[in-house]
Amino acid sequence: MRLFSLILALIFSLGSTSGYKFLMILNSPGRSHFNVGHALAKGLVQAGHEISVASVFPLKKPIPGYHDIYIPNVINAMKGDLAGLWASIQKPVTQKLIDHYQMGFRLTRALFEEPNFQELLKSNSTFDAVICETFYNDAHYGLAEHFKAPLIGLSTGGGLTFITDMVGSPAPASFVPHIMLPFNDHMSLYERLANVAFLAYERLLLDYYYLPGQDQLYKEFFPENKQSFYEMRRNASLVLINQHVSLSFPRPYAPNMIEVGGMHIDGKLSPLPERIRKFLNESEHGVIYFSMGSNLKSKDLPQAKVEEILKAFRGLKQRVLWKFEQENLPNKPDNVYISDWFPQTDILAHPKVLAFATHGGMLSTTESIYHGKPVIGLPIFSDQFFNMAHAEQTGYGIMLDFKALKAQDFRAAIERITSEASYTEVVRGMSFRYRDQQQTPLENAVYWVEHVTRHQGAAYLKSAAQRLNWWQYHNVDVLLILLGVAIFLLIVLPFAILRLIKKLVSGENNTQGGKVKRN
Repeated sequence: MRLFSLILALIFSLGSTSGYKFLMILNSPGRSHFNVGHALAKGLVQAGHEISVASVFPLKKPIPGYHDIYIPNVINAMKGDLAGLWASIQKPVTQKLIDHYQMGFRLTRALFEEPNFQELLKSNSTFDAVICETFYNDAHYGLAEHFKAPLIGLSTGGGLTFITDMVGSPAPASFVPHIMLPFNDHMSLYERLANVAFLAYERLLLDYYYLPGQDQLYKEFFPENKQSFYEMRRNASLVLINQHVSLSFPRPYAPNMIEVGGMHIDGKLSPLPERIRKFLNESEHGVIYFSMGSNLKSKDLPQAKVEEILKAFRGLKQRVLWKFEQENLPNKPDNVYISDWFPQTDILAHPKVLAFATHGGMLSTTESIYHGKPVIGLPIFSDQFFNMAHAEQTGYGIMLDFKALKAQDFRAAIERITSEASYTEVVRGMSFRYRDQQQTPLENAVYWVEHVTRHQGAAYLKSAAQRLNWWQYHNVDVLLILLGVAIFLLIVLPFAILRLIKKLVSGENNTQGGKVKRN
């Protein structure tokens, strides 16, 4: 009997670990977004699965089980957006949100019209689940029904409204700020008012501009799908979000919205290039690492801004590594080393690196916390303002206004963050908490993808909130009824009673007047 049980267990084990086939859509042309999805793709391959990845970054070295679907059309669609990133800082956040939606329309169409992708759509390929990056591309979610597979969302940033909508995840405006606003979970009355106002503005844009536009694309490219666009986008089985409570603040999530922030960090370090290693090791007073990420190019900065930055670095006792995408930088001080590429995680892990001057993207923020380095934030767009506001309010960073950046302000921030030990102490505490997880973020992500796939979409995880409209979700219809009842009880009913009393009094007076005349 015991032998029979062991045989059954072995059969079940072999069956449950058989490889799945996944389709992954990484529609963003940003390298940082790709790095998150690529980490998950490699993790799934290492777990014995097969994956086809649509992206603008084909592998340089083939990986067994990992199949590239190159989508260069997406790069062409985004050229104008990438070129205008520096200029976007001058725009109000209300316009930036519209720009994001317009960019999303271009990205969504670009993928659909990509010949390599059209070939996939017309093929007889089958997949056990579709993993789709959630980057202003809701029409792409129709791929799940097209391939008759569960939909898994992958948010490489934070929990924007159109992402939390997918699984009905709660986001109370009283303590969950919009990620495009520089607020924390402890908001003042003014900040809560601004947060509610911006969320209402976003809701209107979503319902009457962005989602109808995505609906049109969905109908154009998935004419055979039976689900409507609005049914489809609220039918996600799982959303993985590139965030973690130790990196941000506690907030509620639906059970099928899982935090996997930092899954691109594998903890493995590589030897630094000799010139960089020598520059770091020979620094007597430490090094500041300065990078504005993979999308923002320092070489495209206005010359006046470059001069302010160089002026800030000139005369510092610390050395500076600056990601600058040109070989020559006129008037570069001797304490500054420039390169168009740096092995960021290996540099941040170096003990001589004292602080990280950054745009504040989610990946850079996570890496700085992981390696225990305080930050000087120079946010430009999207969630960078939120990330750097949190860094400053938590005590591991200083946020500067890049539009008005002056050499003395930048220099003062560097001197302060390198001389006051509290910044490093705070971020090291955060690093300790972040690393103290039962599983690595990647292991957690792989488990949940396998779990949802194994249970054919894991319908038991889906909250009823996924089926509600926003006014039902927030009980707006109920509140309107209660408001109507209150108005009736407080205004209409007293007014009616008053009129009735007046009528009765008037009638009584008329009766008495008639009696007087008869007498």
